[in-house]
Amino acid sequence: MGGCSILLRHPALTCGPAAPAQRFLASSLSALRPAATHVPRGQGHPLAALPGPPSWPLMGSLPDVLWKGGLKRQHETLAEYHRRFGKIFRMKLGAFDSVHIAAPCLLEALYRRESSFPQRLEIKPWKAYRDYRDEGYGMLILEGKDWQRVRSAFQKKLMKPREVAKLDATLNEVLEDFMHRIDDVCNQNGQIEDVYSEFNKWSFESICLVLYGKRFGLLQRDVEEESLNFIKAVKTMMATFGMMMVTPVELHKGLNTKVWQAHTRAWDDIFKTAKHSINCRLEKHSTNPQEDFLCDIYSGGQLSKKELYAAIAELQIAGVETTANSLLWVLYNLSRNPHVQQKLFQEIEGVLATTESPSAENLKNMPYLKACLKESMRLTPSVPFTTRTIDTEMVLGDYVLPKGTVLVINSHALGCNEEYFSGWTQFKPERWFQKNSINPFSHVPFGIGKRMCVGRRLAELQLHLALCWLVRKYRIIATDSRPVETLHSGTLIPSRELPIAFHRRSGTC
Repeated sequence: MGGCSILLRHPALTCGPAAPAQRFLASSLSALRPAATHVPRGQGHPLAALPGPPSWPLMGSLPDVLWKGGLKRQHETLAEYHRRFGKIFRMKLGAFDSVHIAAPCLLEALYRRESSFPQRLEIKPWKAYRDYRDEGYGMLILEGKDWQRVRSAFQKKLMKPREVAKLDATLNEVLEDFMHRIDDVCNQNGQIEDVYSEFNKWSFESICLVLYGKRFGLLQRDVEEESLNFIKAVKTMMATFGMMMVTPVELHKGLNTKVWQAHTRAWDDIFKTAKHSINCRLEKHSTNPQEDFLCDIYSGGQLSKKELYAAIAELQIAGVETTANSLLWVLYNLSRNPHVQQKLFQEIEGVLATTESPSAENLKNMPYLKACLKESMRLTPSVPFTTRTIDTEMVLGDYVLPKGTVLVINSHALGCNEEYFSGWTQFKPERWFQKNSINPFSHVPFGIGKRMCVGRRLAELQLHLALCWLVRKYRIIATDSRPVETLHSGTLIPSRELPIAFHRRSGTC
């Protein structure tokens, strides 16, 4: 308890209001060395001086987090901590010690001080499985030069808009089937019994077609057993790895616990399907690999086949739920703001011919559609925070952070801060057209810097195309006016079934 009083005694140092684009450099310097303290270059207050919530021996701040609503509401608790302690604070959850930041100037300072090989929080259960089965590491596990080498191979395809745009026909193939699926599963009121599950099927089918080059048939009435087993394996893996992130994975592995056994079997099934699908795709395009998205990446010779298997499996897992969740939240926000939805519909109608499928080229002429997605990701982000492990000592927000410090970048707290987004509770896509009014570092749904989500461009294309198809065919109706809260379950999910319905627009087929 004594340590707690020391932490709470120091007021949080801020770095001033959000700066417009032309003042970014000033905000960076402010983040590194606030003018009010005149700390000499390279010096600052020690880590122990950081403010933060009450901390108990062994448990850290866990009792306080549980008291304020539990882990499912930790995003709200962390946002409250930022309002209470400032833009940078320290918190312990059990043995997990982290520094939380939520200010554009601090994010920009971190970005400008980023090393060549920035590190992410280690996913120990995944790494333990790879070592156990002698499998390769993907981009979420690799570090250093090996990470850069593998990421570089994928960046050439996934981070270049021109290359990603070539996937629009592939994504539209699934979206066309998804529209039929919605018609089939909607009741007479336009409601879907398990809308979350249906949208996850769409996302799963889309990403698998891109990554594996095959359809899994998830949008059909009768789904094959292989596909159901694949989905079950992914769900089991996600359900078990979280427990081994907070309790020693070495203990689970050494005792061969049921959690470790289920986790291992799940990864075995995932890799079995991934390897078979990838091998078939490589064989199919062996004579001309440049004609295929995945084969072109592998033919560059920058990664081994084991690394290819691992990287593709990780991309698929990372992309399914986050993409589906983001689409559901934007539909919910549109249902609560019919004037915004009507404006979006008019934009889509003004760009597309009557029977024309949307393309990546069409999307260039739909700025309001892109603003709607941005605004939804600000207000209801799928991923409320991301992590970064600093690999060298640095001064951030006037505090000396030692090498190995885990930083939690809180995009949720940024998005609900009146200082950065005036009238932040309002769903207002128009705010993104106000020149120099929004600091780019206040909106980081895909992370920042070299470790930014490598699938960002693909996810955005999926979401833009899907939003285009859905709003063009249906009016998204709010079925009640009661608020829907967010719960943290890896991603931010709705606290209840989303109260939306899909009403066919007249003249659509």
